[in-house]
Amino acid sequence: MNLSGIASHFAFEGKIEEIKPLGEGFINDTYVVKTQGSAPDYILQRKNHLVFPNVPQMMDNIERVTEHIRKKAEAAGEDPLRATLQVIRTVDGKLFHKEPDGTFWAATLFIPSTVSYDRADTPQLARLGGEGLGKFQSLLSDFDQPLAETLPGFHNIRFRFQQWDDALRRNAASRIASIADEISWIESRREEMLDFWKLYENGTIARRVTHNDTKISNFLFDASTGGVLCAIDLDTVMSSTILNDFGDAIRSYTNTGAEDDPCLENVSMDIKMFEGYAAGYLSYMGKLLSPVELEYLPFSARYITYEQVLRFLMDYIDGDTYYKVKYPEHNLMRTRAQYHLLQSIEAQYEEMCKIICSQNK
Repeated sequence: MNLSGIASHFAFEGKIEEIKPLGEGFINDTYVVKTQGSAPDYILQRKNHLVFPNVPQMMDNIERVTEHIRKKAEAAGEDPLRATLQVIRTVDGKLFHKEPDGTFWAATLFIPSTVSYDRADTPQLARLGGEGLGKFQSLLSDFDQPLAETLPGFHNIRFRFQQWDDALRRNAASRIASIADEISWIESRREEMLDFWKLYENGTIARRVTHNDTKISNFLFDASTGGVLCAIDLDTVMSSTILNDFGDAIRSYTNTGAEDDPCLENVSMDIKMFEGYAAGYLSYMGKLLSPVELEYLPFSARYITYEQVLRFLMDYIDGDTYYKVKYPEHNLMRTRAQYHLLQSIEAQYEEMCKIICSQNK
């Protein structure tokens, strides 16, 4: 790739000194653009248009959300360049550049003097992650603009059940006969999951801005104070219930084992990690949640973990067409590990509810 040529399409200040890779690039390819002198540095990113089929809509979502946060930061007397990502437009004013080969590129301002974490392994780091999501959602609590659904059906359990029922009918990999127990796990909880989703469909649970990828590495913290700065990696920003963000965070932060752990005894929910994350999250969002949202915060962890059990098992039934697998039973192992986590969450559900109530007094 001619990275210098691609970078030349963006309205960067200063002369480019170096362009080097940043991160592992599981979905997008990301680069740091270093400039000479006092000019700012930038992030240049190839957007994966196979995962995100409508990059223009995705970039419009990002621009709307970041502009809203930036205005609120300015009104509060904060530095808007550290409060959120700033999209750098192309020299002709567009939010992205499209190469002749069909690849899409976008750029943002690099935010210096920050700290990031690959994972949270202590309740203290879990609290920081909760603060990151809480701050992001609180800044967007009054956002009322439409956002495009760039990932149709994401966390929509009704849509997932349609896919599930189709997968059972197809039985594409002829595996159904050997997984009767696993199928029963899904069916035994179908109604309670749909009952939860109905609350969103009928408006009882509000439609709000969601990040949809809430791992701690997607939040930046100030290098000098350690405090939360902003959310990054906003490709998945859409509108749904913010409970999905909280539930997905709890699924990943609190798991004592690996997502595909072959030793199920390693897999459980660490209640201390839950307590830490919830405290950080509620420090920003506690007074902004409706009574129904507050009530269903703990259940959201059950909902999202259940959805992941369903998706892994569905892909196993379909012959491993979505998730990459390292061995034939990999998706089945993922299913069982996530189900073990779900059981642990269910077993500690009452304690989770008590923690939320005590922290939000």
